[in-house]
Amino acid sequence: MTESRTYPPGVPCWVDTDQQDVAAAQDFYGRLFGWTFENVLPEDAEEKYLIATLDGHDVAAVASARTGDEIAWNTYVAVADADATAAAVGAAGGTVTSGPVDAGPGGRQAGCADPRGAHFKLWQPRRRLGAQLANVAGAWNFSNLQTADPQAAEAFYGPLFNWEFDVAGGAAMIRRPGYGDHLAATIDPGIKERHATPGTPPGFSDAIGWTGQLSDEQQPEHWQVVFAVANRDESAALAEKLGATVVSSSDTEWTNTALIKDPQGAPLVLSQFIPPTG
Repeated sequence: MTESRTYPPGVPCWVDTDQQDVAAAQDFYGRLFGWTFENVLPEDAEEKYLIATLDGHDVAAVASARTGDEIAWNTYVAVADADATAAAVGAAGGTVTSGPVDAGPGGRQAGCADPRGAHFKLWQPRRRLGAQLANVAGAWNFSNLQTADPQAAEAFYGPLFNWEFDVAGGAAMIRRPGYGDHLAATIDPGIKERHATPGTPPGFSDAIGWTGQLSDEQQPEHWQVVFAVANRDESAALAEKLGATVVSSSDTEWTNTALIKDPQGAPLVLSQFIPPTG
């Protein structure tokens, strides 16, 4: 029996997207990433919550958008106690936008925004532990905070989730100390050895995301959801053929990426891992 993937408190654990036309989103993401779907809400319910699977593993979800919901991808952070963490969000200057509330037998959740307006969610797992497959083509890779003030982000998120920020230029690697040890003891026993290779940033085994420096103060701060793909150009072309818009692309030492908006307007990033050679 394959061991279930678990997430310590303070580690992003799940992503979903709110969509006005759930069937259309199901068709788009099914073709783009090879996902299959199961609605976990009662068939007679007006709303739907479709769990997406890849090779039999839960990877993400598509949800019915309610009135006023932003059409976007949402990032959930695992917590031991959603109520206590939601209270801490408010005490630290953030906002609790919804809940905390039980999400059926799966867990308990709350919607939040940090002091600069970036939305995220809390997830206290019960039956549903989080994404069971990540960092492979067609699955969630990272969620990265796009902010104009990384120092303010560190001041808010650091104490809240026990995060540490390793700043390099205008960006920072966000680490949850001990996460690499958790992975090594559960689903990835070779992680420390792989990350000991030259060129890998120190502490990368504990990485749970990155910050990106927004150059435009007028652009809303947000958590940007990134999905791994085998080939950036081919995936971006397919997304465009399926009705998405390719906003921009970028090549770095480690990745080739494309920022797209799906047919209903939710932004996401396609990322192809390109390890350095030589």
